[in-house]
Formats: sequence, structure tokens, C-alpha cells
Amino acid sequence: MKTIALIGLPNVGKSSLFNRIAKERLAITSDVSGTTRDIRYKDVEIEGRACRIADTGGLDDSTTLFKNVKKQSLKAAKEADILLFITDGKVLPQDIEKKLFFELQKLKKPIALVINKIDNEKEEERAWEFYQFGAQNIFTVSVSHNRGIAKLLSWVISFLPVPKEELVLEDDEDFSLEEVLNEEDKKEEEVIDDLINVAIIGRVNVGKSSLLNAIVGSDRAVVSEVAGTTIDPVDEMITYNDKKLNFVDTAGLRKRGKIEGIEKYALNRTSSMLERSDIALLVLDASEPFTELDERIASLVDKYTLGCIIVLNKWDKARESFEKITEDVRYKFKILSYAPIITLSALSKQRVHKINDLIIKIYENYTLRVPTAKLNEAVQEASRRHQLPSDKGRHVKIYYAVQFDTKPPRFALVMNRPKSLHFSYKRFLANKIREAFGFEGAPVILMARARGESDEQK
Repeated sequence: MKTIALIGLPNVGKSSLFNRIAKERLAITSDVSGTTRDIRYKDVEIEGRACRIADTGGLDDSTTLFKNVKKQSLKAAKEADILLFITDGKVLPQDIEKKLFFELQKLKKPIALVINKIDNEKEEERAWEFYQFGAQNIFTVSVSHNRGIAKLLSWVISFLPVPKEELVLEDDEDFSLEEVLNEEDKKEEEVIDDLINVAIIGRVNVGKSSLLNAIVGSDRAVVSEVAGTTIDPVDEMITYNDKKLNFVDTAGLRKRGKIEGIEKYALNRTSSMLERSDIALLVLDASEPFTELDERIASLVDKYTLGCIIVLNKWDKARESFEKITEDVRYKFKILSYAPIITLSALSKQRVHKINDLIIKIYENYTLRVPTAKLNEAVQEASRRHQLPSDKGRHVKIYYAVQFDTKPPRFALVMNRPKSLHFSYKRFLANKIREAFGFEGAPVILMARARGESDEQK
């Protein structure tokens, strides 16, 4: 599959064009220079031809952070097959733009000069200023008005492979269309089962981007000492032990009063990422005391009922002993008592290699389905050891238990008085079920139900 990289200075419309081609609002766009900092990829089809588009950060040397962004962007351009160099048609061409365009031409790849923000025919006159770039392929467009985009995409399509013709079955084929569709459904189910979505969450500057880079083995996310470097969530997929692990480095979270500008968009995007995630890596800074904000971020794992691993990063600079810090974790993050703890250093890559195995183990627990007979044996044994409290002298009884969902594991306790089940006894049962079937890292959700009551009736 060929990759198309969108390259240019900050605030010329790269992310807007990315969203236009993807036909989704994926990349955050704003008038703030340098909104995009990490490379965002998306597999798309342009008139039936599959390709991958890459939205890169602006090419800027003004700060150390933006120099890192520029380095990542140029690396993406060298790895791409087709280059779209975006400029702002409302301002005069800059010398740095010409220099960068000349450098990219040396890559000997199909490259087009895209003059954006040409909103009408009168503004076409400005385009003549850009002919000094010496580009063979020049397109004037207005991404916001969808002007000139079709012509640009026609040029892109000319470099994309023609899709294979659909297979036509003869009448004497010895298998039915229904069988073919069934096989495709099975394959699709297998692919879905193999995909594990992992969100990396935490406060700003705890090392989330460094952890992503260490896990995938490349500088995928821009790393900087500047708090709030990551704005757009960064996706990166790897294959490990026949499983596809899709990591999302989310924007670092701050106290609500300190969230400004484009970070508000990032916060909303982080929430949408958590909605589709299976497992969260809660990254904590082991070199500093844990904060109230750390605890609030941990509550997001509970809110979205995710599997969880607590990652104590910067362990090479740990402030106290393992025993004291883990005791602190268990005290302050009681809501994640089921989550295993791993200590590591993303920068030195100390123990990072253990993360993937642990993720797969937690995911197996997160998707585990317990046979009904064994589940009821465990519940009955727990009830014998610790009898259900009565409700004002009235007998409370669990008739049976059944698991009705996974991701996370959800269980219904069918009872005579479901409203009388005390939360402390529910927690006791959840712990006993966890002990019996090994749900380490996965939340266990128990719901008390009366006979004949469905989830819709609760």
C-alpha cells in the first residue's frame, strides 16, 4: 500500500486536507501554529484505490520541540511514496519553503506543490508567485471550500495501483455464495479478536510518548520536556505473538483550570480514544509523589471499564523503595486494586520488554468467559463461607449467576431481593470470582437482577 505524506510549514492546512481526504474529522485543526506534532496515519480509499495518508507536523526550527517535530516529519516524507507539499496561498512564498521543496525533490518521488487557501478565481492570481519553486505539478486548492481537491486527487490516483478485478463465479462452481460470505465473516471475526487497543494515559510529562517509542522500537511520538507536547492521540500498531497491539499515546491531562486552547480538543479526543480501548496503561512518575490529578485520571479507567496495568515510569529515579511506593499506589488507587504494577524506565528501556506479554495476559482475562456451572460453584462456595446479609430480617438469596458479556467480564446475579445486595458483599463476590478464575488486570462487573429482569429493565 502506497503512502502519501502531507508536508509543509505550520498552519498551511495539512490537517484540514488530511481530514478532507479521510472524510473524517480525525486530526485536530486550529489557527494555532504547531497544532499537529506527531505523525498521524490513516488507511483510506480514493475512488476505490487503497492508500495510506500521513499528516505530519509543521516544518519549523523556532524551538527545540518544533525541531523534533520537523525531524519526524522529514523522516515520514523520506519513507512515503508520494509527497504533497502544502503552502498558504494567502501569503508570499518563504525562502525556507523553497529550500525544503528543493530538498524533497531530490528524493526522486512524485511530488506536487499544493497552494491552499485559494478560495476563488480572483485569488488564483496569487498562485503565480509560487511558480518560482520550479514544480512540475502545481495545484491551487481551497480545502475549506473543497475547491480544486478533485483535480489534486486525480493526480494522486495516477500513482496508485489499480485494484484487482472482482472474481466472477461461474454457474458450475461447487460452492455457494452464502458459504463464501460465511467464510469472510469468520475471517473478519478472527481479525477483530486479534486486535488489542491499548491507551497510554497519564499526567503531562510522565513519559507516555517515551514509553510508546520504547515499546514500538522507534521514535514514533515526539518527545520533549515541554509539558503537553502530544496533542493528537498517536496510533501505532505492532504484531506480537500473533496479536495486533494498537497503542494510542493520548494527550497528557492537566487540572481542568489549566486546560487551554487546543488542549480542550485533545481532552475530548482522549475520551473518544478511551471509549474504543480495551486496556489502559496508567503511567505514573515514580520520581515524584502521586497527585490528586493522578487519582482522577485513574478514575477514567474505572469509568470506561478498561483492563489496566499501572506503569511506574522513571524507576531509575524512584523516590523511595519498591515496597513503599507500591503501598502508596494500592492506598491511593484502590479503585484499580485489580491492576498489576510494573516498574520500568522508558528512556533506558529497562523492563519495557515485559509490557507486551503482560498486555496479552490481561486481554485474555478481559475477554475470558466462565462456564456457568463453574461460576455457580464459585458463587455457592463464597456464599457458604460468608452468608448473605439479611434485609431487615428478610432472607436474601442468590438463585444463580451467569456471565452475559466480556470486555469487561459482566455477570448477572439472579436474586429474590436484588436491591438488598450490599455493595460490600458485591465486592466480596467479585474478589472471590477473581480468585477462582484469574481475572488479574480486568474489572469484574456484578449486576443484581430479579428473575425475568433484563438489562433494559434495570
